[in-house]
Amino acid sequence: MSDRPRLLIVDDDPAFARAIRRSFERRDYDVRACATSEALEKALADFMPGFAIVDLKLGGDSGLHCVRRLAALDPAMRIVVLTGFASISTAVEAIKLGACHYLAKPSNADDIEAAFGRVGGDAAVPLGTRPTSLKTLEWERIHEVLVETEFNVSETARRLGLHRRTLARKLAKRPVT
Repeated sequence: MSDRPRLLIVDDDPAFARAIRRSFERRDYDVRACATSEALEKALADFMPGFAIVDLKLGGDSGLHCVRRLAALDPAMRIVVLTGFASISTAVEAIKLGACHYLAKPSNADDIEAAFGRVGGDAAVPLGTRPTSLKTLEWERIHEVLVETEFNVSETARRLGLHRRTLARKLAKRPVT
């Protein structure tokens, strides 16, 4: 058995997963990758990682299920959640489920490796001096409902009490990627 740190990447974007995999292999990690929660189970059958990178949105599934599974398997595992859909609520849930850190995409191998090394919080982090803007709160709520409805714009508009075209215009100004 190798003494190299073992890393599991759970991400449905093959280009991103390939790039991160190569970056960590150059850092002498033993790396495996999978794209779904079903593939995660197969990967865990013969590979026990000490580190994991989990994408928050895996197709139509939530990466939080994978975080819960990995943390239950090994509570000492260092799990970093990556997302292009960052929100306060998903960050809190990821940490509660066992992630050690939550990073917004784009993040590189340096950011992720630094997150693996962070053990506790930083009480000296500067507090924001300005309150969250109404536009930011609105966008976070829209995003939260989009995730709940699996990115169904019509259903999201209905739940928010907006006309579908109004929501479409808001999304065009700040597209979800």
